[in-house]
Amino acid sequence: MFKQALEKIVERTAGAVGALIMGTDGISVEKVILPEGRNSNLDVVAAEFTSLLRSAQKAGSDTGAGSVRELIVSLDEFTVVMRLFTKDYFMVLAVSPDGNLGRGRYELRKAELDLASEFAL
Repeated sequence: MFKQALEKIVERTAGAVGALIMGTDGISVEKVILPEGRNSNLDVVAAEFTSLLRSAQKAGSDTGAGSVRELIVSLDEFTVVMRLFTKDYFMVLAVSPDGNLGRGRYELRKAELDLASEFAL
């Protein structure tokens, strides 16, 4: 189920190079990475950005601003969008600079709604 959801996101987002479902412990639950993403070590990038996401969660909590829903980081090779399902799981989508970032964000939101029951605690 998770792999199909990630494949749909990558297929429907022009310029997508990969998508992952990650735990905030930095371990991937499932991933779909195109060759462009493998060459850029997308799975390693996603694992490293887990600490950035945890820091953003803490900042939101400490300041009273609320929970992090989405975090976007633009790099030279791609833009990384991280969308949280729960406080412990999130999706990562990497889109090339000429890709459709808006469509990718939309597809992540749809997948979040579709998969919410799988992550219910």
